[in-house]
Amino acid sequence: MLNEQLEKIKTEALDAITTAGNLDALNEIRVKYLGKKGELTAVLKSLKDVSPEDRPKVGQLVNDVRAIIENRLTQEKDVLGNKARELRMKAETIDVTLPSKRNVLGHAHPNTVALQEVEKIFTGMGYEVISGPEIEYDEYNFTKLNIPANHPAKDEQDTFYINKEIVLRTQTSPVQARVMEQGKLPIRMISPGRVFRSDEVDATHSPSFHQVEGLVIDEHITFADLKGTLAEFAKKLFGEDTKVKFRPHHFPFTEPSAEMDVTCFKCGGKGCRFCKGEGWIEILGCGMVHPNVLDMCGIDKDKYTGFAFGVGLERIALLKYEIDDMRLLYENDIRFLKQF
Repeated sequence: MLNEQLEKIKTEALDAITTAGNLDALNEIRVKYLGKKGELTAVLKSLKDVSPEDRPKVGQLVNDVRAIIENRLTQEKDVLGNKARELRMKAETIDVTLPSKRNVLGHAHPNTVALQEVEKIFTGMGYEVISGPEIEYDEYNFTKLNIPANHPAKDEQDTFYINKEIVLRTQTSPVQARVMEQGKLPIRMISPGRVFRSDEVDATHSPSFHQVEGLVIDEHITFADLKGTLAEFAKKLFGEDTKVKFRPHHFPFTEPSAEMDVTCFKCGGKGCRFCKGEGWIEILGCGMVHPNVLDMCGIDKDKYTGFAFGVGLERIALLKYEIDDMRLLYENDIRFLKQF
């Protein structure tokens, strides 16, 4: 009986393997005949009912049938696997004559491009680029910059207060105060970064914008050093023919103070629509560091002098790229940004 049953199992299994059309069907046949609950396994379990003298012979027959089925399954699996691979290769054929999909690459924002150029100019002069906290103590943002609590300039730079002692900085000058406090002289640094003022949004103002401020502290520093440095900066930024002009001004943390103009790089100083017919464009504020600031930062004012300057990064970008509305820099309109 068992011989006939084994022969039947073998015949059915081999026929099923031959007609299997895919690997999934082949796996189902393996489970049906060779699995834990398969037909051949059931025959093995029934060996306990066979007489002891016949068990070795029957067991050998079962193992032979298992080997035949397993070999046939392996052969058919290789055949079906190769067919499946060929079909997949045909389906996944790449037409190398088709045009490729171009990756859309971004590029640096106009502000970033302008900042990189400014940093390159000053690091080429031996300056160090230093950053500081955007959330600052009132003491560093105002008091240590010679702007006490009752000073009118504090109203001009009204900012966003976190509490009575902590503000969003209105300028990057607090970074200069922090560096001066460390007492590591001489100092040659610029401090770029975001600043905040409670301004209404319009074509030339924003409650959040960027500044680049510079500071030099050393022995025998004079206003002539300031003029020479900024004249060289203007030439590198706007062209070698650029001339500069200094006008008296007032900043609480510098004395004397000045605003610097550059010749219009569109008309060369002749007067045009870009410079409103004046031939000059205001570019930055500067001056000699006030002795009170040196005192409050622990620097000997009788031995050391220095100069400071500050320029709006957005103003540089607006002028350099002839943009007439500051808001365009922040609206993230790809049609505008991709021009740069």
